[in-house]
Amino acid sequence: MHTRTRRTSLSLLSFALALSLAPLAQAADAQAPAGPKALPGSLMVIPAPAKVDRIDGADYTVTAATPVRAQGQAAQRVATQFATLLRDSGGPAVTVSEGRGKDGIRFILDAALRTGAEGYQLRSDARGATVQAATEAGLFYGAATLSQLLTGGSDGKLPALRIDDAPRFSWRGLMLDSARHFQSLDEIKQVLDAMAEQKLNTFHWHLTDDQGWRMEIKRYPKLTGIGSCRIPAGDGGRDPVTGAERPYCGFYTQDQIREVIAYAAARHIQVIPEIDVPGHATAAIAAYPELGTIDTPLKPLSEWGVFPNLFNTEDSTFEFLENVLEEVIALFPATYVHVGGDEAVKDQWEASARVQARMRELGAGDEMEMQSHIIKRLETFLEQHDRRLIGWDEILEGGLPPEATVMSWRGTEGGLKAASEGHDVVMSPVTDMYMDYLQTNSPNEPPGRPAAIPLARVYGFEPVPDALAKDKQHHILGLQANMFTEHTRSYARLQHNLFPRLAAVAETGWSPRERRDYADFLARLPAQLQRYQAMGIAYAQTPFQVELDSHDDRSAGTATLALSTPLGYDIHYSVDGSAVTAQSPRYTAPLQQPLPVALQAATFFNGQALAKAASRFDVTAASLLSRTDEHLAQCPGDGQLLLRLEDDGPAEGERAIFNVDIFNPCWLWKEADVDGIASVRIRAGRIPYYFQLAHDEPNRRFAPKRGAHGEMDILGGQCDGKPLASVKLPAAPGADGFITLEAALPRSLKGSQNLCVRFTGDTRPTMWVLDEMTLLPR
Repeated sequence: MHTRTRRTSLSLLSFALALSLAPLAQAADAQAPAGPKALPGSLMVIPAPAKVDRIDGADYTVTAATPVRAQGQAAQRVATQFATLLRDSGGPAVTVSEGRGKDGIRFILDAALRTGAEGYQLRSDARGATVQAATEAGLFYGAATLSQLLTGGSDGKLPALRIDDAPRFSWRGLMLDSARHFQSLDEIKQVLDAMAEQKLNTFHWHLTDDQGWRMEIKRYPKLTGIGSCRIPAGDGGRDPVTGAERPYCGFYTQDQIREVIAYAAARHIQVIPEIDVPGHATAAIAAYPELGTIDTPLKPLSEWGVFPNLFNTEDSTFEFLENVLEEVIALFPATYVHVGGDEAVKDQWEASARVQARMRELGAGDEMEMQSHIIKRLETFLEQHDRRLIGWDEILEGGLPPEATVMSWRGTEGGLKAASEGHDVVMSPVTDMYMDYLQTNSPNEPPGRPAAIPLARVYGFEPVPDALAKDKQHHILGLQANMFTEHTRSYARLQHNLFPRLAAVAETGWSPRERRDYADFLARLPAQLQRYQAMGIAYAQTPFQVELDSHDDRSAGTATLALSTPLGYDIHYSVDGSAVTAQSPRYTAPLQQPLPVALQAATFFNGQALAKAASRFDVTAASLLSRTDEHLAQCPGDGQLLLRLEDDGPAEGERAIFNVDIFNPCWLWKEADVDGIASVRIRAGRIPYYFQLAHDEPNRRFAPKRGAHGEMDILGGQCDGKPLASVKLPAAPGADGFITLEAALPRSLKGSQNLCVRFTGDTRPTMWVLDEMTLLPR
């Protein structure tokens, strides 16, 4: 077990994706405007309505005494939901009654209106507001807009206006992975509440994977009896007192699944189940080994990444899948069933004489055609049960039946190809829509995948490629955010990853393309943050925190302090120990300060503080001689894969986090001032090598060890050549999981120098990782 006081993070998808994503954060930040700027007449509503007309007239103020009226069961249901949403978003607690009064708030359901399947009209003047729609779903979305107009700092004041609104896309989704880490029903319900409040209408539920099978199947009880439990890697999988195995388990009964489906349906959200085929199947094969391709017994995996375990190609396995789908169909009323199809590494099929024989029997020319055969068989089965198949874009390879729908995750190219061929498409590219990627470069980010997908990039994503012919654009059903949970152990971490980026997804899915404006969105976002707070949603703090870049002048005893914030809101600061308020000095240029200095800074918009607490930086001469792994670069070289890896223990609570290039574990302090520096002190930890990357795994490089347990080398220049200094590594870390090593630098080293730290030797299944680097003066 490792312990340290600071919190930080990173993780992985695959080598190729990491390389392609490396420049994304910088590109998105470069395109972002300087800060928030509201458009004329903008309403503090997310997503922005399609059409808004301000009209002459006085505001109408809603209080607890305001009458709320609706006639008919459906309209009354929506009115009651409005009252609940208004209260939970920070507004007054109003009461719903039946009646036709012309004052107050009225909800009218009128099938003759031409508002479409999800559209609505909202009218307000000095006497009150009327929401009307042709469908209950449309009326509900009108209620959500009205609730937002009355909260988020509006003090219940409703301006005179006309809104005619309807969504741009019919699929506005969120995928939640409950297979890697498990969420409670209450947690899922809060996510559904937040989705509904922002007019998202599809909940894609990822229920099976290598690490766990989470859905009860009556016909195959071992799927949850065996497949829903794994033993976490390292310390997290052992009882700290007895040393006994400590399994991580969880699944949803069929009654619980019905409860989630009903809860979502009441909020006009369809629930799409996902059963992964033919890959991501380890948990199922562990439960029923006859489903696998190899004879080696398997267990649900405690590692992350891409694995070779595939379902075999026997008719009995097809029957198993169809039997599972029968129970899935009985549970889930949605039209679509997701069958995965992604990351199915074909090594086991290629090596299996039986699979190769089956391919010849079935006329499959290669392994992709074999996968296509499985997909086509499942598509036929689903079609016979009045369902439609949807899968990740790999299902395009080897051929695809015309009725199948493609979810494009490896960029938008697969979606463009599928739509051009006449398939319906949901756009969910890893480059823009993956909520488990980091959202800022802050050291306070929790674990996530490599690189960053900041709010600006999420908001800037356009689901309809310009290259798609106009007569094929209707095949783009919409977009979806994906929340994979390899490193999302807690619900607090899940909320951090989803909010506020999910608000950007919601606006892209609902608002017309011409109504989307990022600077205006940023001006509306603080009102949404107030609603999140009222709803008990712990949105990410990092986009609203202040970051510091400091440079010291050691001889003068001063430091230059440059402040920044990811979203461009105003920064106010103090250096005299006083609390930071909107009246504190506004940051406009780097600060020149004598050392030591206690700097506090916070972001504000219209006088509202956007983070829970001010950022604090205690800068001293000694602190400027130390850098943690988050503040070091990675050494140059081919095939980089920077990860933010979480330690393996403790089983509960916070864990140490380490930044490491898994293919070349080496850390770089660029242009370190080594004048007067005698040595370098390194604090390092050791963590499990608990992930696999299939065909990318051989790309990892290891500097050969020279002694029994390897060395810690200090290098200069481009992190190559003969080490400047070297220290032998011990066989194991200390009782706290760390070691501290000191290496003397050559006295001839002067001025600004690159200093690189690497650990030699292939130490898998564990690896050394740098925690902190300190320059020690003579």
